Amino acid sequence: MRRNWAARLRPITLYGMRAIELENELLRVTVLCDKGGDVVEFLYKPTDTDFVWLSPQGLRDPREHLRGAADDVGQFIDHYEGGWQEIFPNGGAPSVYRGARLAQHGEVSGLPWECEVSADTPERVSVRLSVRTRRMPYRVERTFTLVSGSAALEIEGRVTNESGVELHAMWGHHLVYGRPFLKAGHRIRVPDGVVVVPHHSAIEPGGRRVAEGGPWEWPSVPAHGGGTTDLSIVQEPGSPSDVMYLTGFSEGWYEISGDIGMRVEWDASVLPYLWLWQEFGASAGYPWWGRAYVLGLEPFSSMPTDGLASAVANGTALTLGPHETKVSSMRAEVLV
Repeated sequence: MRRNWAARLRPITLYGMRAIELENELLRVTVLCDKGGDVVEFLYKPTDTDFVWLSPQGLRDPREHLRGAADDVGQFIDHYEGGWQEIFPNGGAPSVYRGARLAQHGEVSGLPWECEVSADTPERVSVRLSVRTRRMPYRVERTFTLVSGSAALEIEGRVTNESGVELHAMWGHHLVYGRPFLKAGHRIRVPDGVVVVPHHSAIEPGGRRVAEGGPWEWPSVPAHGGGTTDLSIVQEPGSPSDVMYLTGFSEGWYEISGDIGMRVEWDASVLPYLWLWQEFGASAGYPWWGRAYVLGLEPFSSMPTDGLASAVANGTALTLGPHETKVSSMRAEVLV
């Protein structure tokens, strides 16, 4: 039912693609049905603060990829508008799994999803998106729920192995933050006992923020080149690019805040890692060209960002038995 008050839904078309807005008195959340079920807006209305980073290249329809030089990396990067993506069944770099060639962060982040309304009342709105992967026999569902008067978006994810054989996967939420919300000096909080595992090598030739080695206790860790660095403090523009993995969560949550903030909670029994990706303008080549100021805080089932084959080899890949379904919930709430 159409209404312009309390909790409400509005189907829209965004750059030629199907999308749906979930809105209440405090939030407006826009979900892109035709591209990965991406969250491309998470707007806190009282302060006009959008927590979703938008890439300088803007929103591009992945159905137009044949007009560019698409490859296993470009398929994701060339159509990456920022936003928040569901990542499944491959995380990070292209990988080959049992004969299936999986692209960067593939497959579901680039596919169109089916969308149906599951609740539409002034008290509560909910939409369920679903998609089947094309190179592996999986079905993935995402249900977004917004309650009247609440500054929190609730997401339930379900992944189902539709085959009769045991399979592996990487499952994650590619949540990134940027301007105008993100500023140097913002603080990141996680539960006590979390440890940091640096990526095995620098992701850019100009160096990195954290020294190789570990694991180390959060937040003060050895810095690349000597000394220490406090990972709980967001760095200035131009700081070195890096990727690291946080684990040891007794509870799955983090907070990032300055004048306003965000708290994300998730099921750490299914997604025991939090990927921390820092790209603050130090990368002068493809694909950022020095234009990105973005921080990723991404709950994941596995590590590292080298693709599914690496996660299988190190024992962190998610395992789904024949016809098994795994469920994971997440909640993103504005802090004021």
